[in-house]
Parts: sequence; C-alpha cells; structure tokens
Amino acid sequence: MKSELALVERIRRRAGRPRRLSLAIGDDCAIYTPAAGEELLFTTDMLIEDAHFRRGTHKAADVGYKTLARGLSDIAAMGGAPRFCLVSLALAEWTDERWVDGFYTGLLELARATGTELAGGDLARADKVMADIVVCGSAPAGTALRRGGAKPGDGIYVTGALGGSALGLESRRGMAWRKHLRPEPRLKAGAALREKWGATACMDLSDGLSIDLHRLCAESRVSAELDGDLPVYPGATVAQALHGGEDYELLFTLPAGVKAPRSIGGALLTRIGSIRRGNAGRIRIEGFELQPLGYDHFRKP
Repeated sequence: MKSELALVERIRRRAGRPRRLSLAIGDDCAIYTPAAGEELLFTTDMLIEDAHFRRGTHKAADVGYKTLARGLSDIAAMGGAPRFCLVSLALAEWTDERWVDGFYTGLLELARATGTELAGGDLARADKVMADIVVCGSAPAGTALRRGGAKPGDGIYVTGALGGSALGLESRRGMAWRKHLRPEPRLKAGAALREKWGATACMDLSDGLSIDLHRLCAESRVSAELDGDLPVYPGATVAQALHGGEDYELLFTLPAGVKAPRSIGGALLTRIGSIRRGNAGRIRIEGFELQPLGYDHFRKP
C-alpha cells in the first residue's frame, strides 16, 4: 500500500458521495443533522483476527460484510433505521491493497443495501487485523426497543432458526457456512416490532440464546420458561441452537394478548416460551434450569 493518504482517498472514492451527511470522509469529523423528533442510536463492535475470523478461511469481502452486519444487528434489535457508520481498521503486515479492497467491497455491499453511509473511520497497523465498527441509527423519540421491558405473562419469540452459524463454523459447508459468513441483520423485523406489534423487550442473538435470554431477563428483572420446542437450523444440534453464537436473529417478547404473525419483515417467527416472575435472569426448560453457556469473552476455559 502506497500511503495512508492514498488509501483514505481510495476508500472515499469507493464510498461515493454522501446523501444524508453534510460532510463525510476526508475531514476531522463527519457532520450529520438528525431530523426533528428523532433519537439517535449508537453501537460499536469489534472483529478481531483469530477471535472472530481467520484469514485462511474467511475472505476479505466476508470480513467486511460481517463487520457491518454485527453493528446493524444491534440497530435492528432496537427497531431503528441505520444512518451511517464509522470503521476503524488496523491492518496486519500480511494484508495488501487487494485484501483492503475486498474488505470494503463486502462492507459497502451491505451498506448500500441497507442505506447505511460510510462516514469515515481510522487506519492503523497492528500485529493482527482488527475492525471496529460504529453504527448510528435512529428511531422516533421515545420508541426504541430495549432489553428491560419484559413482563410476566409475555410470550418469548425468536426470528429465524437457531444454531446455523455454529454449524457453519464447525462444518464450513453449505448454507450454514454462508449464514456464518454473511448474517442478515433483521432491520425490517425490528422496525415492525417497534411500529406495529408492541414488543416489550428485544435484543439480537449474538452470543447464544441461553446467555442472551439470561441477559434480557436480568435486565427486565424476570425469569423465563422455555417450551423446549426450538426452531433448530437444519443439521444443527439443540446445543448449538441454545449456546451457539452469531445467529444475529432477534429475541423479543410480546404481551400475552398479542397474536403474533407467522412471519415479520421476511423472517419466520417462533414462540419459544413465556416470561415468569422469579429470580432475575433464571431460565428453565422442560423442568430443568438452563445455564447461560453462550459465548463470553472473559469466561475462563
């Protein structure tokens, strides 16, 4: 790569002219003016070589795509619409212009498909590739979905099927492998849950159902009872559906009187249990207590 300045200019040309931003790549800051009555949602996420991807198995375009998909999934979980993103990319010695071009090819493919503008970021060198994504989204003031609103009697639902990403990482074959590489942020489903269906709580499934439902219940100060009839991805195990991470489906609750549709925003829905009174964060399934065994960066092996 010739220089940082040349690389920034290369990225700016690929990102194209901003539509919602008054000022984008090339200055010290980007400038965005929110609409009246709009609240801004911010999320950040990191993708690190050998922790979240391996250069021998993950193409550059898939790494770029997934970097943005992880952030967009958080926006979807709050029922928001994406506005812009910032990407800080630390490049290892083994990377070259072709790899960087591939990374931004994947990232910009998803950005354009979801109306997310690339507003800027930072570039650096490191021993391993690290990508830090910041995504800004928005929702009408006071309407964003949260983890802390589930009430006793609410139904517990998920979009899609669970365990596909874990199966793909293990097998590196077929549609499960593609689901692992290119998860679909459930932006339409999240918006519909906020606008039409009165979801009481919502979050995305990034670390596994067992630990993410535990987090939702802990934040809502309730417990949960699962039916045991989970929507398991074809070929995956129940353990992968319960504890496998990176499905990026939505986990949410609806009031007891709401009759949920079969699908929402193009995603199939499954009722998997009910919210109960009890110890905050406790989950039971078929009479047994379910331990939160999903992914935790700081859990000791």
